[in-house]
Amino acid sequence: METNGIEKKPTGMEGDPDLQFLLQGGDLLKVLSPSWKKTRYLKLQEDCKTMWRESKKTFKSSQTFPVDSISAVRLGRQSEGLKKNTEEHVEGRCFTILFKDRRKNLDLIASSEEEAGRWVRSLEKLISNINNLNRQQTTEHWIFSCLRKADKNKDDKLSQPEMKNFLRLINVEMDDDYAEMLFKECDKSKSGYLAGAEIEHFYDLLTNREEINVIYGEYAKTTGFMNAENLVEFLMREQREKATLADAQKIIEKYEPDEQAKGKRLLSKDGFLMYLHNPEAMILNPDHKGVYQDMQQPLNHYFISSSHNTYLMEDQLKGPSSTEAYIRALQKGCRCVELDCWDGSDNEPVIYHGYTLTSKILFKDVIKAIKEYAFKTSDYPVILSLENHCSVEQQSIMAQHMSSILGSTLVTTPLGDGMPTNFPSPEEVKGKFLIKGKRLNKLEASFADAAAKAENTDVTEEEESNNEAEDEQKEKKSKKKLKLAKELSDMVIYCKSVHFNGFEDARKNLGFYEMSSFKEGKAMDLAEESANAYIRHNVEKLSRIYPAGSRTDSSNYNPVPLWNAGCQIVALNFQTVCTELDINQGRFLVNGKSGYVLKPAYMRDGATEFDPITLTRGEWLQHKTLHVMIISGQQLPKVNKKKSSIVDPLVKVQIYGVPADVAEKETDPVGNNGFNPSWNENFQFDVYVPELALVRFLIEDHDSTSDNEFIGQFTLPFNSLKMGYRHVPLLNKNGDLLPSAGLFVHIMVLDAE
Repeated sequence: METNGIEKKPTGMEGDPDLQFLLQGGDLLKVLSPSWKKTRYLKLQEDCKTMWRESKKTFKSSQTFPVDSISAVRLGRQSEGLKKNTEEHVEGRCFTILFKDRRKNLDLIASSEEEAGRWVRSLEKLISNINNLNRQQTTEHWIFSCLRKADKNKDDKLSQPEMKNFLRLINVEMDDDYAEMLFKECDKSKSGYLAGAEIEHFYDLLTNREEINVIYGEYAKTTGFMNAENLVEFLMREQREKATLADAQKIIEKYEPDEQAKGKRLLSKDGFLMYLHNPEAMILNPDHKGVYQDMQQPLNHYFISSSHNTYLMEDQLKGPSSTEAYIRALQKGCRCVELDCWDGSDNEPVIYHGYTLTSKILFKDVIKAIKEYAFKTSDYPVILSLENHCSVEQQSIMAQHMSSILGSTLVTTPLGDGMPTNFPSPEEVKGKFLIKGKRLNKLEASFADAAAKAENTDVTEEEESNNEAEDEQKEKKSKKKLKLAKELSDMVIYCKSVHFNGFEDARKNLGFYEMSSFKEGKAMDLAEESANAYIRHNVEKLSRIYPAGSRTDSSNYNPVPLWNAGCQIVALNFQTVCTELDINQGRFLVNGKSGYVLKPAYMRDGATEFDPITLTRGEWLQHKTLHVMIISGQQLPKVNKKKSSIVDPLVKVQIYGVPADVAEKETDPVGNNGFNPSWNENFQFDVYVPELALVRFLIEDHDSTSDNEFIGQFTLPFNSLKMGYRHVPLLNKNGDLLPSAGLFVHIMVLDAE
């Protein structure tokens, strides 16, 4: 399909030699094992959005994958597969394509180092260009590839059956009469097919946004256009933004596609829509995207994004352990990872889920991967939570590996002179690693004279246990003793693991740096029955929460009640797609995705009266009314890949926070339309503690006979909502952006009477 009114190759790379290289493609060796290396022809398809690879086998079909499903391309033998299955001398010729979804890595070998570098550079450039396409371009790009697919006989024309095929591809079902009417309206030449400008007209009819027309019409008071004054009026009245004429002129300059209109300083309807689609104008407050909070408070005054059993890719009984799982968690902004350490062969400690069939990985490989990826998403400190089951000999090796690999980035002595009285701030330990684990003595002892230092090498082993009955048994038996290597013990400075014996005991007998881990059941009980005591405890100390051992499927618990109780390290299974992980991603979406979110002031005060359950009066009570109008959706993906399946979408608006704020409301489903469904439904919510509240927009495919199916969602903190008419981006099950899909809403937050 040549241009036909739709821009060809809209990647912003026209004529680029790297793009030409990808379009031409080439032979690569695909690596699956030391002996299995087969030639695959890899190239970029004409739509510039899909990679195609062909097997040399006669009957083997070719496979495709979308470029935007690639999460990274890595040069060299970096993946576990390439390290295991290739020799060192091919290092420079190797590269790996990693995917956002659960697809396996593609390990490849090029014919030369230069060619491998070219593949990596070209793919990275293409991915970056696709990611940078603005929303409007993305829409056109998406429609363009569907048009090409629909044009079965490749004559650059659309017949009526091809048009129906096209509608199905863009997830719109129209009754035959309407489809025929639309076709006839566009077929000006009466030829029985659409070509050139007729396809453009058809496209315009399809992308027409009635709701945008209405809003635009209300403010376009200058010869049918918006001038800067009209735009300021829209921004101040509807969007509740402080805007000047200079701001409005910048918007026109940046977003108006029609040069004539721009020359007259006017904003057309297309320019207005492009502005509403840009990230700065979406529902998330752009001021909250970067680091905007005070990062100079003690570490325990923040909620910290935390992962449990970080080494697992799947479930906890037989799933693979992988350094890739650490990389994924760190790249998602996780700041506390868990290392389950056991004695390995050849005196090399390994990491795996003890007493199960999960595979094993070398401790030193994990530390190397963590060192390389820890600070790519966030500069703020990473806590290495050691669950140590190793012999003293292998513990010494663990200490050596951490010391040699992490070097000066590892905190091995307190900051400043003398015994510290509080945690350092995230800012003070930027780019550093903190070890959480057992310690032979109190930190104070390292400041006493050498003679008084502890000679004892035994500590009580704190294992994450798998069930409550086991806990009881453990309490009754004398605690299992673990011999601890002094070198490893001395690395534990600010996060010493101790057993929890009640809030009173902790206040009287524990230093600020002595912290406990709580199984979810115990933590939930404390958060419900002693919320205020738990909050006060967490003003002084750190608390880590972990999922019950019975969750062998790596499912998760709801983190919100534990954040409400001031717990900082609420560890979730990052390897599982679920609502709880969506909520975690929403909580840490702001503040630069740094993995640290400052707790409200009333959760940082040792004398606080705040109790999320009883909600007495206090500074936390700021009763707001949230008005949400769910207006329309755009290009919702199909849930079922079957050709004939079209979604029946409905939207749920969910509030998470203190118990009084928890609520959910949903729209009616719209039948058979994922392309541009329209709801126009209003909801109202009371929010009493806005600083702890999160808002989740969930779109599901309605099914009257079984559970609804997930289409997309977006979660953000209540206080990061922007008011007015806003587009909501949508994320898939894995938490990655759905490139063309969106929700259009109107938001108003008012002080309650």
